[in-house]
Amino acid sequence: MRGHLPDENPGFVGRRTELDRISAALAEHRLVTVTGVGGVGKTRLALRAAHRAADRYPDGAWWTDLTPLDGDRLLVALVADSVDLSDHTPGMATTGLCRRLAGDRLLLVLDSCEHLAEPCARLVAELLAAAPGLTVLATSRRPLGVEGERVVALDPLPPAGGDALELLRRAAGEEFTAAGPAGEICVRLDGIPLALELAAAQIRLQGAEAVRDQLGTRFDAPPSARFELLAHTERVWPSRHQTLRAAIGWSHELSAPLERLLWARLSVFRGPFDLASATAVCIGGPLNRATLPGALDGLVRASVVRPPDAGGRLRMLDTIRAYGATWLDRTGETGTVADRHAAHFRGLARRGETEWHGARQLRWYRTVDAHHTDLRTALDRLLRTDPDAALDLIGSVAFAWSCRGRLREARDGLEQALLLSGARGRTRARALWALGVTLVLQGEFGPAQEVSERCAREARYTEYTDHTDRTEDAGGAGRAGDHGRPGDLTLDAAALAGLLALTTGRPMAAYVVVDHVLDAARGGPADSAARLRCHLVRVFALTGLGRLGEARDRALALRTLCEELDEHWTRTALEYQLALTGLLEGDPATAAGHARAMLEGTRGLGASLGVALGLDVLATALAAAGDGERAADVSGTGEAYWRSTGQPRRGLPGLRALHEKYTDTARATIGEPAYEEIFVRALTGLPQDGLDRALRGPRRT
Repeated sequence: MRGHLPDENPGFVGRRTELDRISAALAEHRLVTVTGVGGVGKTRLALRAAHRAADRYPDGAWWTDLTPLDGDRLLVALVADSVDLSDHTPGMATTGLCRRLAGDRLLLVLDSCEHLAEPCARLVAELLAAAPGLTVLATSRRPLGVEGERVVALDPLPPAGGDALELLRRAAGEEFTAAGPAGEICVRLDGIPLALELAAAQIRLQGAEAVRDQLGTRFDAPPSARFELLAHTERVWPSRHQTLRAAIGWSHELSAPLERLLWARLSVFRGPFDLASATAVCIGGPLNRATLPGALDGLVRASVVRPPDAGGRLRMLDTIRAYGATWLDRTGETGTVADRHAAHFRGLARRGETEWHGARQLRWYRTVDAHHTDLRTALDRLLRTDPDAALDLIGSVAFAWSCRGRLREARDGLEQALLLSGARGRTRARALWALGVTLVLQGEFGPAQEVSERCAREARYTEYTDHTDRTEDAGGAGRAGDHGRPGDLTLDAAALAGLLALTTGRPMAAYVVVDHVLDAARGGPADSAARLRCHLVRVFALTGLGRLGEARDRALALRTLCEELDEHWTRTALEYQLALTGLLEGDPATAAGHARAMLEGTRGLGASLGVALGLDVLATALAAAGDGERAADVSGTGEAYWRSTGQPRRGLPGLRALHEKYTDTARATIGEPAYEEIFVRALTGLPQDGLDRALRGPRRT
């Protein structure tokens, strides 16, 4: 099935009537919004409804969790990412998303819209107008207010009914009867699912009778000032929201002092977090490396923090996180903890960049991806408080973001930081290089040329200044001619200029610029990522110049070196070059083997553009070998991946010509109708299934 929906919560209880109402509404309306108080179960119900309705939508059901966003700047980027649009287009963000959805029949679920209600309403209205086959299911504490919206208001579970008791039983892991203390707990908590889960956690610790008695003493009286902390205007059931606030406040009171302190500090995380990140951000005062793990375990036992997933990452529900944030503000630590959070993720970004060249590349690439939400949060904080640090953070992760297809976020962060920061030197040169790469990948060759020239100037300035400082410290004159050989900044600037020349059909210019700096630089390709990138550009330039034997020999030597380093990104690019060389040399079988190796690498990196390029070269190789049916299948899958980037097919000029030539041959071989039928079937099928089919075949040796 197309699409992506999270796994359902096995603890889902009841809601048959509500599910039927949502199903009926989705059949008749293109926008359905489930409203209700926080903690009432909107997310769970929407997820269950989406799973139930998914088969109705040929292009799938797709889930977008909006809770990580603290503003609307990245709203479109998050929605695009959730529908597998690695948007490489340079125009308005909504344009690419509208184009992606325009011809599809799909269900888009937007979860937790309340803090972005107006931006969500504008986006939904624009998407519904551009995509006639789109249906949107939203959850929010209030309606979005879009024309044609159908609102399904969600009540808590009937307090005296069996569903509330069943939810409490499952969460507590005990059997109850309606006549016992558990039934009274359900009534006192108004049947609100989140409140029942918090009570269940205390039942596991204290027993049902003790919990009933505590609720009796607290909920019969007016809420204390502590419970009023979260009071704010609610359009839906303010009295029941008061009950939820009281339940969260009661759990807060029952937590140990260190647990309450940790709860407040953890609220700074917008996404999942692990123990290492929690420790780095939250220690201070009585919370230290020895006491924090115990406090964290206590919050997990109390259901304040969700248990760790398979990757060891924990999270808090947004309602509980907001309560902690209010207490963090009361303690006066909001700014301090936010700064520690930003500093931690800036450090993580810098370690990721340092580890890019070598055996830990894939591990850190995945680490940066896993912490993407909090890296964005840290970047937003630093853009407001320390633009120089923001430039350092985004310069460290932007290349990884671009490889992952997050070009808009990389470009937006780089352009903002470069504008706000006055920092010169390595940090600025690195950020300009990353911005130049991003612009090339977007096809923005004019702006990329301007940034490439700025990057080269900044690299020369930085390396001259660094050498002058070292020379003067050593008692020398510090003349400009003393610094001699280019360093990594100049090498990366040359690699950027070479990449731009290659993608605009100027292989000689690419060869000249990188060959010049490589001849002048000390060391070999294994010495740094910048040197390796220059050697990679030279290999592609040699291919474009028709020096195929030399290009192949250099590529094979570099690939062996990458395998020794356990370096993935350059190795994948080399497989693409070797596949192209095989095609140019008339050896389609060898080309197909290298293309499959490239596809395995790009799939591991989650790079949609790389997968699209690899499928094109594989389809060309299959067509050149006379396998027209498989060529049509792979080419259709490639078109699906190209559409996921928002761009038309492109690639190196030499490959484009070969692809057109051999595609025409394949169409003639099996007949135009047969080719078109296979192509369209692959295009409209599951892209992942098509990629799996493409990878079946002999690997390269």
